[in-house]
Amino acid sequence: MVGTGTVEMDDGERRMLPAAVRPLFGDGGGGGRSLSVELPPGALVWPDPTYARFPSRRRPAFWLSEEPASGALWARLRAEHPRSGLWPVLLEESVQPWSVGQIAPDAAAEIDNYNVGAFMAEVWDDWVARAHIEQIETLEPFGPVCPGPADPGVLRTDPDALADQYAAMLAEQGMPLGLAAVQRGADALAVMGWQGALHHNEWNVPLAAVVRSWEDRFAARLVSMGFNTLELSVAAPPQTPAHAVQVAAEHWAFCPDAIVQGAGTLADYAEQIVGKYTWSFWWD
Repeated sequence: MVGTGTVEMDDGERRMLPAAVRPLFGDGGGGGRSLSVELPPGALVWPDPTYARFPSRRRPAFWLSEEPASGALWARLRAEHPRSGLWPVLLEESVQPWSVGQIAPDAAAEIDNYNVGAFMAEVWDDWVARAHIEQIETLEPFGPVCPGPADPGVLRTDPDALADQYAAMLAEQGMPLGLAAVQRGADALAVMGWQGALHHNEWNVPLAAVVRSWEDRFAARLVSMGFNTLELSVAAPPQTPAHAVQVAAEHWAFCPDAIVQGAGTLADYAEQIVGKYTWSFWWD
């Protein structure tokens, strides 16, 4: 049975429509997409033309529920993703840039243009060029030389079941749910126009490329986003200190604040992520 939900249309009217025909998503509509899951009331999120990167692209970025969503709903939608192409994301609600369209969506195809190793090296080299000697010491054992991406982890648990468990835990905080039309969860960072790392990286597309790579190498799943936070489940985390410090170097390039304003050094941060099945990031 096709699910239904209350949807705000372009003309401002709210209607109940079958999921298979709801024009909810930023890839041009719902053609070929359907859900067997009944959605709660929700609305399209359209980018504010004064804020969007490409204001001429008149299309919704994603669908957003009106009320907090349960972990069970997240899990059902995640399970539907291989067929529906719709990825669920819990959205932390303390600040709501998405509710007023303060988002800057990009096409998922843009992510293909970024190499994770090259992005990491660029961030590393730029920071080293501006840092003091004592600051560079926080990057030991690598120092000024970027080590490049870490080797893949070894799968320890089912990635989807782990993501469902993490979503259930986060959903207890009371968060609405977004649905993005993407072929892989990492792409939601770009397609939904998330701007949480704006002060670190002006464009979120390279960060989406990194999360794609973590999906492949560490069986990561994007579960939740906040105003300046990101939550991933990780089914193949590093299991040794040597591997963890390599992963820590990637985390530093992705989100320096998590290390600089947290553990302080790569070595100390690495101790925190050995065998850890969730990765949390926040940007100042």
